[in-house]
Amino acid sequence: MLDVPVFVIAYILNLLTAESSLGYLLVNKDGSLLTWGGKLAAYGITNLRKGKNAKEQVVFLEGLLPLDDTSIFLPFIQTECGSCVDVHILPTKEADWVLLLDSSCDRDYLFPIQQKANDFRLLYEKLNRKLNY
Repeated sequence: MLDVPVFVIAYILNLLTAESSLGYLLVNKDGSLLTWGGKLAAYGITNLRKGKNAKEQVVFLEGLLPLDDTSIFLPFIQTECGSCVDVHILPTKEADWVLLLDSSCDRDYLFPIQQKANDFRLLYEKLNRKLNY
């Protein structure tokens, strides 16, 4: 375990919860929603009902739960309301945690770079084809 001062851990937690619009769900292994919290409304997740099937209430969970022993990380998921979220799904023996963290800033920064890389790749391939003819 890292030897990190409590002050630093508290700072990181505050930063994470403030900047990343943390939302969470706790889903029982039978699929029922146990609890939730955080800023789920920012991702269009509202009107949740305790004890009801989580996959029926949060559509993107369909086919992902329950987990065995392996965590799942799904980056840059576009929600129905247009936000962009990183989804972390973490298993425990009794239930699965679904953590949602806003990734809009990362998407807005990385996607234009990725697009430029794609454009350069296409240009390179086009030039290569012309030189080989």
